Amino acid sequence: MKIGVPVKLKSRGSSLWNGRRWKRGLRKTRNLLIGSEINNGLVFKLFLYAIFIVTSYIYMNPIMRMVVKMVMDVKDLLDPTVTWIPSSIYLGHIETAWHLLKYNKTVLISLVVSTTVAVFHCFSCGLAGYALARLEVPMKRLVTFLLIIAFVIPPQVIVLPTIVAYSELNLSNSLITLVIPALFGFGMKGAMFVIIYRQFFMTQPKELEEAAKIDGASVFRFYRKVMIPLSKPAMLVVFLFSFVWTWNDTYLPRMYLTAAENVPLAVEMSRLGGSVGEFIIKYDLPLYMAEPIRMAASFLTILPPLLLYMFAQRYFTESVERTGLVE
Repeated sequence: MKIGVPVKLKSRGSSLWNGRRWKRGLRKTRNLLIGSEINNGLVFKLFLYAIFIVTSYIYMNPIMRMVVKMVMDVKDLLDPTVTWIPSSIYLGHIETAWHLLKYNKTVLISLVVSTTVAVFHCFSCGLAGYALARLEVPMKRLVTFLLIIAFVIPPQVIVLPTIVAYSELNLSNSLITLVIPALFGFGMKGAMFVIIYRQFFMTQPKELEEAAKIDGASVFRFYRKVMIPLSKPAMLVVFLFSFVWTWNDTYLPRMYLTAAENVPLAVEMSRLGGSVGEFIIKYDLPLYMAEPIRMAASFLTILPPLLLYMFAQRYFTESVERTGLVE
């Protein structure tokens, strides 16, 4: 004889089961949207990617417009409907900008000067940062305070005494004037790089120095054998910062190289306005041809640092994290 289940018990059990399923579904939906932690949720990730996309567009929009404008021919320049996709690729503006910038000579000068300055900054600022971080230097706190003051002082304050000093040394209008400050870690750039090295060396364990002293190693040998290999992340950060900073600098070269024929690429770029005007008048070109030539010159100027950063991006990001700059 079969015993039937009451209808009320069936309905109550099914309602409890449906309620549990609804709560589980709600919990899964909440974990998907918000996550167990807020940085794991879909809403936070969408918000983060929206910020990244907007920020990337703000920075990439001028570069994309520059690239599109410099490859437009005369027909596309006169056509208001052509904004992003030109009907044909025209490289004549790049050739003109290459000629006006004297690109073969100026890019070589910029590479030599920027690389030399970056190498000198790596070694001179590394020594100063190591001394302030690990050695018992007299009046070390005062020197650190003066270093921060030097970092705050703008270069315009000291440029006139520096020009006078170079004139007395017969170094006016010489490219050496751009290298000497880096050799001694002088100026705002040198102060910042010393601070970066000091921050890095302070994070290294003191047991390394104690072991080196037991083995009879001197301070310079310990720095050369131990600290320099360990400071490769800080050295890479300083090198890239110094290289790009020197490459883009136009103020100091224009102050020190007022009458020089051999100037870096950034200085020649700052003089491009007059060169483009003379070129247009000489060949009787319309005025709207000046804009794509300037765009092509700007692209040629930023191309070497852009390529350098593309190849060194991964190592640069890792080095910034290891030097403690993000803390």
